[in-house]
Amino acid sequence: MHDFTVLVLPGAFATSVAATLDMLGAAASLAPRLKLAAPAWRVVSAAGGAVPLGNGMSVQATALPARRRADRSTWIIPGLGTESVKAIAARLAQPDSARAAAAVKAHLAAGGAVAASCSAVFLLQACGALAGRRVTTSWWLAAELQRLEPGCVVAADRMVCVDGPVTTAGAAFAQVDLMLALLQSRFGVPLADLVRRVLLADARQAQTPYTVPAMMSSGNALVARLTAHLESALPHPPSVAALAKKFAMSERTLARHVRAATGMTPLALLQGVRLNRARMLIETTRLNIEQVAAQVGYEDATALRRLMRRLAGANPGRFRAQVAA
Repeated sequence: MHDFTVLVLPGAFATSVAATLDMLGAAASLAPRLKLAAPAWRVVSAAGGAVPLGNGMSVQATALPARRRADRSTWIIPGLGTESVKAIAARLAQPDSARAAAAVKAHLAAGGAVAASCSAVFLLQACGALAGRRVTTSWWLAAELQRLEPGCVVAADRMVCVDGPVTTAGAAFAQVDLMLALLQSRFGVPLADLVRRVLLADARQAQTPYTVPAMMSSGNALVARLTAHLESALPHPPSVAALAKKFAMSERTLARHVRAATGMTPLALLQGVRLNRARMLIETTRLNIEQVAAQVGYEDATALRRLMRRLAGANPGRFRAQVAA
């Protein structure tokens, strides 16, 4: 019996696939040290054989079986290797995607578990796996996922979300975080922690430290203008009421536009702009934390420290330490 089934679609992000297989390999080699059974896995695709990945790489896979068999493994779908909403839609319209989605749907219907990161979360949406669940995906794709599946809650700030048999993760390199979560769930904390330590893979809780507010507009001209205005207004950002007035709309209408394009409230968008500017200043200048706080509109550093702990999961000094190292 397999513990994991890695479902790979042609063109998948090579690093996402490699991270999955390398972490499973590491877990298999380390498990005996903890007197645990080693994870077992298989790699499958719609057609089988050599599956081409991004950047000219490939991986060998067996074909999805024509008939369903008893399968208690967790199915893992690495990122599809697409970054835009248009490219994801085109990829999911292809016949092999439809077959993969049908297989995932059948696996869930039979009581199986599935996991996906980045654009592969949209494959789960295509087979109806996300309705009523709390999920995540790449932060810049969150609004589109919410639009496609209004019945789910897209937690764009989270690196990994676990909701029943469905586990989802953020952008492509969140595959590492996804695998740590799956290993912990299936084999326990000791093995997941040992893999993390040996591979120097920190388990990250949030995507927020990596977001770029200007990229979250998803082509929405109004939100792009809002973000540019907020960035140019620092260190004296307008209130939400003043922002709505400047763009000649009610606060409610403003909130609706911002949420539709970014999955965030206007206040959260402002906090994201502040956080992004603060981190840039911490990483690239010699300003102390009090001076950085003033540059992003806080009277003292306490509020900035609180914001960074809540949204980035770390004190401001950590980012400077990472750069200095």
